[in-house]
Amino acid sequence: MQTNGAAGAIEKVKILGREDILIDHGLWTSYVAEDLLKNVKSDPSSATRFALITDTNLSRQYVPAFEQSFAQAKNSTNADDLLIKYEVPPGETTKSRDTVGALHDWLAENKCTKDTIIIALGGGVVGDMVGFAAATYMRGVSFVQVPTTLLAMVDSSIGGKTAIDTPFGKNLVGAFWQPKRIYIDLMFLETLPRREFINGMAEVIKTAAIWDEVEFAALEDNADTVLEFLGEKDSSRRPDAGMTRILKRHILGSVRIKAHVVSADEKEGGLRNLLNFGHSIGHAIEGILTPQILHGECVAVGMVKEAELARYLGVLDPGAVARLAKCLSSYGLPTSLNDKTLKTRSANRQCPVDELLSIMAVDKKNQGCEKRIVLLKAIGNTFEQKATTVADKDIQSVLSPSIRVSAGLDPPAKVECVPPGSKSISNRALVLAALGSGQCRLKNLLHSDDTQVMLTALSKLECASFSWDGNLVVNGNGGLMKACKDELYLGNAGTASRFLTTVACLAEPSEVDATVLTGNNRMKERPIGPLVDSLISNGVSVSYQERSGCLPISVGAACGFAGGEIALAATVSSQYVSSILMCAPYAKSPVTLKLVGGKPVSQAYIDMTIAMMASFGVQVKKSEMEAHTYHIPVQSYDNPAQYEIESDASSATYPLAIAAISGTSCTIPNIGSKSLQGDARFATDVLKPMGCTVKQTDSSTTVTGPQPGGLSPIPSIDMEPMTDAFLTACVVAAVTKPNRISSSTRIIGIANQRVKECDRIAAMKEQLAKFGVQCREYDDGIEVRACGRDQISSPSQAIHCYDDHRVAMSFSVLALARSALIEDKECTAKTWPGWWDTLSNKFEASLEGVDQIESVTRTNGLVRPIYQQSIFLIGMRGAGKTTAGRWAAKQLGWPFVDLDEEFQKVTGVEIRKFIQERGWNEFRKAESDVLSKVVKSKPRGHVFGCGGGVVERADNRKILTDFHTQGGLVILIHRPIKQILNYLYQDKTRPPYEDDPEQVWLRREFWYQQCSNYEYHGCADNRDATLGDVALAERNKFGQFLSFVTGNAPHLEKIRQKHTSFFISLTMPSLQKETEKALRESVVGSDAVELRVDLLQDPASTVPGIPSKEFIMQQTSTLREAVSLPAIFTIRTQSQGGKFPDSAVDEAEELYLTAIRLGFEYIDLELQWPQDLLELISQRKGPAKIIASHHAPKGLSWKDGSWMPHYNLALQHGNIIKLVGSAHRLEDNDELEGFRSWATKCHPSKPLIAINMGALGKLSRIRNPFFTPVSHQSLPFKAAPGQLSAAEVRRGLSLIGGLEPRQFYIFGKPIGASRSPLLHNTMFGETGFPHTYNRFEADSVTDELRDIIRHPDFGGASVTIPLKRDIMPALDSITEDARVIGAVNTVVSADPLSTPTCGVRHLTGHNTDWRGMMTALQNAGAHQPETTPATTSDQHSNTSGNHNNGSSALIIGGGGTARAAIYALHAMNYTPIYLTGRSPSKLQTLAADFTPLGINVQILQHGQPASQQIAKRADDEKTPAWPVTAIATIPAEGRIDEGLVGLLDEVFKAETTGLAKSAAQGEKREGGGKGRNRVLLEMAYKPAVTPLMGLAEAEGWKAVPGLEVLTAQGVEQFELWTGVRVGLDRAREVVLRE
Repeated sequence: MQTNGAAGAIEKVKILGREDILIDHGLWTSYVAEDLLKNVKSDPSSATRFALITDTNLSRQYVPAFEQSFAQAKNSTNADDLLIKYEVPPGETTKSRDTVGALHDWLAENKCTKDTIIIALGGGVVGDMVGFAAATYMRGVSFVQVPTTLLAMVDSSIGGKTAIDTPFGKNLVGAFWQPKRIYIDLMFLETLPRREFINGMAEVIKTAAIWDEVEFAALEDNADTVLEFLGEKDSSRRPDAGMTRILKRHILGSVRIKAHVVSADEKEGGLRNLLNFGHSIGHAIEGILTPQILHGECVAVGMVKEAELARYLGVLDPGAVARLAKCLSSYGLPTSLNDKTLKTRSANRQCPVDELLSIMAVDKKNQGCEKRIVLLKAIGNTFEQKATTVADKDIQSVLSPSIRVSAGLDPPAKVECVPPGSKSISNRALVLAALGSGQCRLKNLLHSDDTQVMLTALSKLECASFSWDGNLVVNGNGGLMKACKDELYLGNAGTASRFLTTVACLAEPSEVDATVLTGNNRMKERPIGPLVDSLISNGVSVSYQERSGCLPISVGAACGFAGGEIALAATVSSQYVSSILMCAPYAKSPVTLKLVGGKPVSQAYIDMTIAMMASFGVQVKKSEMEAHTYHIPVQSYDNPAQYEIESDASSATYPLAIAAISGTSCTIPNIGSKSLQGDARFATDVLKPMGCTVKQTDSSTTVTGPQPGGLSPIPSIDMEPMTDAFLTACVVAAVTKPNRISSSTRIIGIANQRVKECDRIAAMKEQLAKFGVQCREYDDGIEVRACGRDQISSPSQAIHCYDDHRVAMSFSVLALARSALIEDKECTAKTWPGWWDTLSNKFEASLEGVDQIESVTRTNGLVRPIYQQSIFLIGMRGAGKTTAGRWAAKQLGWPFVDLDEEFQKVTGVEIRKFIQERGWNEFRKAESDVLSKVVKSKPRGHVFGCGGGVVERADNRKILTDFHTQGGLVILIHRPIKQILNYLYQDKTRPPYEDDPEQVWLRREFWYQQCSNYEYHGCADNRDATLGDVALAERNKFGQFLSFVTGNAPHLEKIRQKHTSFFISLTMPSLQKETEKALRESVVGSDAVELRVDLLQDPASTVPGIPSKEFIMQQTSTLREAVSLPAIFTIRTQSQGGKFPDSAVDEAEELYLTAIRLGFEYIDLELQWPQDLLELISQRKGPAKIIASHHAPKGLSWKDGSWMPHYNLALQHGNIIKLVGSAHRLEDNDELEGFRSWATKCHPSKPLIAINMGALGKLSRIRNPFFTPVSHQSLPFKAAPGQLSAAEVRRGLSLIGGLEPRQFYIFGKPIGASRSPLLHNTMFGETGFPHTYNRFEADSVTDELRDIIRHPDFGGASVTIPLKRDIMPALDSITEDARVIGAVNTVVSADPLSTPTCGVRHLTGHNTDWRGMMTALQNAGAHQPETTPATTSDQHSNTSGNHNNGSSALIIGGGGTARAAIYALHAMNYTPIYLTGRSPSKLQTLAADFTPLGINVQILQHGQPASQQIAKRADDEKTPAWPVTAIATIPAEGRIDEGLVGLLDEVFKAETTGLAKSAAQGEKREGGGKGRNRVLLEMAYKPAVTPLMGLAEAEGWKAVPGLEVLTAQGVEQFELWTGVRVGLDRAREVVLRE
């Protein structure tokens, strides 16, 4: 550690010729007041006003002590000075014109004159704003800076820059106004939050980076010490003398540099620009991400990007970029916009490059349109002593995530290129030097993501110390290290993960006795099992934390493994071998390493490791007697003074390939025939046979390509010695020209490439296909068809790189032959951070940065579904797994596999017989084999129904648990246990349980929970419902659940499209059957329903406000049966206005996880919970949306920024933000709207609920556009003070102009008796809409009618005869159902789900008649066949399913209504659909219209027995498949044709097998409830009972009057117009009202 400066003495720094900067600990309370009175005020003898300006947070903590100090100093000077105080709100919003204006007024009000001295106590916000106020009050009064944050101490307080923000940008209005003093008191750092401290370190590092390399090196050395001082959490900390020296040294160093620069260039003429290093890009980032991301965090990313820009322009060495990034990250600062913490804090907000460039365009350093950026030349030195002009295209290339490489390459004839150091050698050298004793200088170390990961991990294990002198200097500890208390996050660094697994076991215990290694999602899929198995067998404690065989793992601190003989499977990765080899000298006894399982993969890398170990003093002996066996002694490494790392031979293949393709020459000066790396053979073994000229010495390689088009394919090549180079070989093979010897290149020996950063073999095939290059995959290789350079095509889709550096670089070579857009260019940083710079500078390639990639399909042109893995259903026998499984399979379009049936198929024995003959134990074993096989063979695209006892065996439980913890779905299907037990006691189809069924359930209950990640509760018995009712309701309920858990329920997207949306807050103490009516009434007009858990009263609970998990499950089931809306799960704590105890954290966790299991669409998560709980629920939420909420019953100021901590936290954890304050005055609502406007502008993708509670807060509820919580008169009480109903909100919105009244009509003739005006006007009134529904009688589409529908206040219309067809040409568009039916009965103006807009409104014609018919039939209990097309909109075109399942239907009549009837019955999956009526010609026309659409329409003729015309059942060729549903569309008045009566009489009297018979005889379904009905729907409204209804009812049919259809289609119309679905029961009540 390097320190400088002494603690305990005031340091004074000159600025502009005066020692006005004072630095020490304790200045504020012991020095400042006296200095102000004696030295700063202009006349010590005169009375002076001192105006202390600070924010409300600092005032309480620091002002009282200063007031006391000031009083003491005043007494000692006998002066009559006056100290006055002014407080401002904290936060960036304080830097405004309003605040400065108010401050000016306050100063004048307090008679402050020219001699007043203003004291700015605070961070940068207070300092900037107060400084500007001082500069402008009375044309300038004196002020002093007392910075309280590290950032302000080293940056904003020094130099005299003062400013405020405007809506157009930060610091746009300001002045230069130098403070009389700057008091830097280190005491303030003791309470500075950790993040704020680190934020300030960005400026300290920046200053050293541009000016002082020695100071930069000291910062590198002291990083761990500083972070240890800061601790993990915010708390008061007092530095010891050593820490004080370190802090003082770095702050003093930074201050001196800035003071020197300001003194030389006060007004920013040139030199002072250097202080803006990192700020050009950093300020642009801050302009988008503020206030969630702090200034220093943005500047840190800006510094790295500006350093990368300097590297791209060829003025900065790549090592300097890596060193800068390493220093920043060592202080916990972000170095990339992809930084995990930065993305979390900013809620993944994007920084579009165009927007960044736009913000950079107004930078004060610019000259006209030219952007000027500070470029580094080296650490401690800049390229120029001012900012440098840089072209937009270069900035764009560096900032963009993707890059377009253009063909037409004309590189220099000869290029010498030195790739970065070998990743393989670099990582091995780092491990060996860290384990060794003494100092070792590593030359040409690769500076990349992978080596950075390794370096950071080795530092955290304390096995070495590291410093820089232009190269990395390693001081090894001789194998001594300590277990790391923090997880070692390794990203996607596979080499580091394998090497460090063994290194970690050498550690000795510290405060922890194990080290956890983890990585990103891809790293968690890459295998590490063979290495772990070998370590475990040698006495090391290693455990998997998630998935077996992969990271994360916990490695016990064993102080080395036992040694002796170690067997290791080395057929997957040679890195396993190298890992044990390198650590073996520190085993407790000599190691004999035996590689088993076949020929080791990548032998060249094993040889490399052995050779490098020898360079560090340890000789490995290869056995002469046994194959693949090595002997390693116990011996410490002896570090060489210097070790030079070869360039990476794999990376060298890319520049050599460019030469091959372009016909030019390229030399790699430090890789030759004596290289340690197998990939050094690429030139001789691959490019030379393809036609290149290769010259290779011991230490260099030169490749000269033939004339373009002169490369030839190689029939076959084994690339096992150089597997990483196969990707380069593939792209070169693609441009080879077929010849008589071969038309393709086959590469073998590369099986290990399937388990790299991605499956590289599959990746090359998929991405080469985009160039028109055909490939064939093999288990261990790939065959690439030769196309010739002229025949490959430029891809229309972007090249996906899979976060794999080698994929990106390989395709950048091919793109030089055919232009291509390459995604994720940053992934090359893994091994060649400056690759794109090299491509541009060395090879003069044309590159263009691309920010937004158009949405492209990455797999064979097919969009992958949201959820692809198979689904397993578990639960007790009789719970409904098979039924649910079939429903799921049909909904997803996947096969359903009943594992009991699969068992019988595999074993060839019926289950009952198998158990009788071999017993339950043998059955369970065989069942386990079946489960294991299907998981492996059918992991995707299947639905499996498991046997009830599948959880009885531990291995089955592990299979199912592993499946769902790895992202699969295992759903527990359950229904009330009493129903299940009743079924089990009666079921004779399966062998009886060995135990009582209830005991079986009790035994399995926990296992079911353990093995599943979701739980579906079926409906309880309803004896008043028909079987059809129950089946349809249950199916819809399960379908909604399945859509949600598979991620295919876009409920939030739909709600966000609405102009206003609501959720109903339930306040019932218990949801029961008796409350279902009130439930259904209360949700009308809402978009979701909130279950307030803390308001529920569980009879079994011993603590008020905490219901049990079981009670929640029962309540949820009842809620789902009654309501189909998305559900919100809310626990409201006492401190937030609810009843749940704040201290009941464990209980809350259990209930939240239960809600996730039950499939709640929304989880209201209070931000006051501990961070651990917030993170747990955020991670485990699955497809649920988090409503991150904070309620402040006592008030939350929307003006002073006190909401910011809650808002920022909500951004991290919430899909939706909910902030609730209290209104004490009407103006509070206006301030809230200002906040809403700001939040919407800053984070438009993050929905916001922002309201005030209380009577005065009602206006905020009316104004809140998204998801306003509402109440209803049917609920016992309101959930919050001031809560309104949805109808009240709409009425209020109408009053303030937010909801304009619209005019609705019924068009047709005659319409005088229509019930529609009564229905719709009643519903408008009850739901709060200010609309009116009128009659307009017309028998043609007149000009007057056209004027009505085009009037701005037209909202929509019902259309009846005779205008249903005539209206269609007057509309802008017709829906598909209306087009097929040939009639419009509903006109919709614009779209109720979108925000209303002015101007011409789009008119759309719909048909809701068919929907009304379908609803009426379903509600009457009509049978609905199982086969269901995917969507309603394409019903008419679905011909793929087998509809001929005995469920046919009949339509009586052939007029216009019959067309809607055909559509409705087809939508319900009836087939065939029979037509009968008086006019055969009309019937023939109808059949002819619909048959081409795939609808099976047949005509029943009069005069022939119906039994001879009805098709026979598929399962019984002798029995007709009689219609079970009929729709009558003929007029009710008049006499019915006798022939028609005879035919109908035969149909009505027929006893349809099974279905009709059970209905006619009134049979009950199992468990209660009525059977299914045969139903006649009579479309005539009058009389109440028509002759047809009487005829049908006489034969046991259920007859439904036409008013049911009128009601149902009216409900559909209302929803189309308003987005609100009213209750059918209430609508029926209105329609039938006399």
